[in-house]
Amino acid sequence: MSYFDSFSISRKLGIMGGTFDPIHYGHLVAAEAVRDRFQLDKVLFIPSGNPPHKNSKNVTDAIHRYNMTLLATAANPYFEVSRIEIDRKGITYTIDTIKELMTLYGSGTELFFITGADALLEILTWYKVDELLKLCNFVAATRPGFNKKDLEQKLHEIKSKYSKEVFQIEIPSLAISSTDIRTRVNNNHTFKYLLPESVEQYIIKHGIYRE
Repeated sequence: MSYFDSFSISRKLGIMGGTFDPIHYGHLVAAEAVRDRFQLDKVLFIPSGNPPHKNSKNVTDAIHRYNMTLLATAANPYFEVSRIEIDRKGITYTIDTIKELMTLYGSGTELFFITGADALLEILTWYKVDELLKLCNFVAATRPGFNKKDLEQKLHEIKSKYSKEVFQIEIPSLAISSTDIRTRVNNNHTFKYLLPESVEQYIIKHGIYRE
């Protein structure tokens, strides 16, 4: 039975997409902050399958990223993880995921796509972006010190061209970086307290990020 089966009127679903390679506290805090601010009923974490903007050869196997995301989100009853993208063959486009989620959760569900500000700067290059902006809300999560000038210009461009307002929220812990964690692991440096202990132990057990 779906979490939303008990809702009959309006529902709000957060969508937290990303490679999660690995997932860390920045992702979790961002999802919880957006859930609280917009009073979302649930946040669905969706590890990417074969994203068009990244070299798949440099991305950890999907099953590991999925398992780490499961471990990281297990303690929060409002968080759920989906295999919707890693089970899909071929290039993974956000528009396909959004359409599939609308079919699964119904037209009464309002979607909030949570993404980092860096990724949002590239949104106009996304596949079928005009249709995508019509189907769901976007929330740009920024970190302290992020140069908001470029973001403000991009948000203005989106609003003028598509009449779409994009929400912003600053997340202090987004200063944590998946790239930095991978480098730390590979160089045998500590990465404790940057992500949940369960994910830390999973990385160590499976020898992930060691060349």
